[in-house]
Amino acid sequence: MCRYDHGMLDWNDLRFVLECARHGGTSGAARSLGVNHATVARRIAAAEEALGARLFDRLPSGYVPTEAGLDAVKTAEMMEALQDDLCRQIGARDTELRGTLRVTASQLLFQFCLAEIVRDFSALYPEIKIELIATNTSLNLARREADVAIRFSKDPPEALVGRRLFEQRGAVFASKKFLENDPGADAPLDWIRFAHWPGPPAEVKAVRPLRPKLTVDDKSAAIGAVRAGIGATRLACFLGDSDPDLARVPNMPLFAQLPLWVLTHADLRDVPRIRVFLDFVTQRLLDLKPLFQGEAKEGAPKHPVLD
Repeated sequence: MCRYDHGMLDWNDLRFVLECARHGGTSGAARSLGVNHATVARRIAAAEEALGARLFDRLPSGYVPTEAGLDAVKTAEMMEALQDDLCRQIGARDTELRGTLRVTASQLLFQFCLAEIVRDFSALYPEIKIELIATNTSLNLARREADVAIRFSKDPPEALVGRRLFEQRGAVFASKKFLENDPGADAPLDWIRFAHWPGPPAEVKAVRPLRPKLTVDDKSAAIGAVRAGIGATRLACFLGDSDPDLARVPNMPLFAQLPLWVLTHADLRDVPRIRVFLDFVTQRLLDLKPLFQGEAKEGAPKHPVLD
């Protein structure tokens, strides 16, 4: 029960309680909320004063919620969900082709084609202001971190609606200069591996033995290493075939990769600015389907951003 003689509970303080519980301490909560950790500690202390209960045990390993703290966190989560619902419901009432539209996709997808698509969309709808969020992290559309997500995904979250455009394919690529000196046949192939993958694909090793030359943890780094002639690696066809410096390594198979989706939250699909963008970007990406599926090897567009 709140101690009204000490003042009413500030509902905003529950945001600090929630983030502290999520991150296990004030430092992580401070980063999430964009404040310093002293502010987080002060707001949590204010909530404890108003509620008349200790919400966290301050341990060397971090902040651990007490039973009262768990109750406060549960309430904060419900309030957060209600706020997100309200934002979506009000946002869904927009009736004009104007306002802000947040679009998220991977950095390389923006680099390859989405920047041009957004440019052309903005020319048609100048009153719609696009915010591009280039990240490989899946943002939470329910919390309006983005309005539209263009993702490679096997199974998108159930709360999202949209269209599965097509499956993409990958191939083994190397620089053209590298391939000029590659003996081919059964000679070992210098290989650039990804740190988060268990190992080179079995289909590749069945064609030629591989000689690990470099380990990377980022697709952009892999492309840079391939273009520098360090070795070969597996890339999505839409990346490798559109780069004028790269070519497929002969006799290597194609690989099935995750399908491409264009998604929004179910509550937002009928918002005019979101609907017109979904239709526009869907058609433009479908036009590129042969390239994504590795079927436009000879006629692939060359993008300066990848040159």
